[in-house]
Amino acid sequence: MKLRTAILGCGGFAHRHAANLVGQPDKFELVAVCDRHPERGQAFSDRYTGGRAAVVTDHHELFDKANLDLCVICLPPYGHSDEVEVAAAHGVHLLLEKPIALTSEHAWRMVAAAERAGIVTQVGFMFRFGAAVERLRELVDSGEAGPVGLMSARYFCNALHAPWWRDRDRSGGQLVEQVIHMLDLMRHLVGRPASVYSLQSNLFHRDMPDYTIEDVSGTVIGFEDGAIGVVYATNGAIPGRWINDYRAVARGVTVDFSDANHATFTYTGGAELRTEVVASDEGYHLRELLDLHRAIEEGRAARTPIREGALSLDLALAARRSAETRGVVMLA
Repeated sequence: MKLRTAILGCGGFAHRHAANLVGQPDKFELVAVCDRHPERGQAFSDRYTGGRAAVVTDHHELFDKANLDLCVICLPPYGHSDEVEVAAAHGVHLLLEKPIALTSEHAWRMVAAAERAGIVTQVGFMFRFGAAVERLRELVDSGEAGPVGLMSARYFCNALHAPWWRDRDRSGGQLVEQVIHMLDLMRHLVGRPASVYSLQSNLFHRDMPDYTIEDVSGTVIGFEDGAIGVVYATNGAIPGRWINDYRAVARGVTVDFSDANHATFTYTGGAELRTEVVASDEGYHLRELLDLHRAIEEGRAARTPIREGALSLDLALAARRSAETRGVVMLA
């Protein structure tokens, strides 16, 4: 099945998706691009389709005229409006980059529209598709590992990013826009969060008037079964490097991840310790795209449907409320 596909938002991250789409010509045809800057949209079409993809500047026109099967939404957090509702009304399946919105109310409106229309959706929490993450999830699901009781994750970088990213009103902050990947992994591997306590502050960029988000944070999550998650993040670490790694302890295995594709598993349930190394160079983003294609073809849900995007956003927003109130936030 070849899907007529569009990209909405032709910024930096859209290039990764475009490369994956045109690299799978038997599964996807990039027929349109939409960006509020027509020159950027045209350059994008020229680069990836030789100018064949139609260029529009309004997403209503995109969904009205392009006869789409799939749309990849690469908008910044503040750029979301009614595009999910419009896509759903046209029966267009979606791949959405995270976070899917800046408020819980907006996110759940998106969920309602998508689920009411029955479209297949996938949110870009690509680390769920890492080979090492998949292996731990397999062990948990089979019962071999037992439940995960403790997980820690870090997210370290040092960059000014785009002006909108430094503005809390437009990005939501580092935890909401970036570190949400770590929160989502904990939801995926550990379980249902029940409470969250977070400390967040701006230590390294106080002399920048347009830098209104946190650049250090520490967050503790309590899960319904008693497990604990710890996430620590900064935008003051090593320039030019994006570091995210994690540790997980389950009843029968302890896992040391260097990233979602690479980890050492030490099995602790037997009479003797046993280790297993998982290593893969397969791209997470391509795997999430191909999972979405299979889900559309098979008429099933993708691995990370839009509801998961709303739930992980709710956890990130609860952590932000905790930092603002300096108190524990209980989750419904």
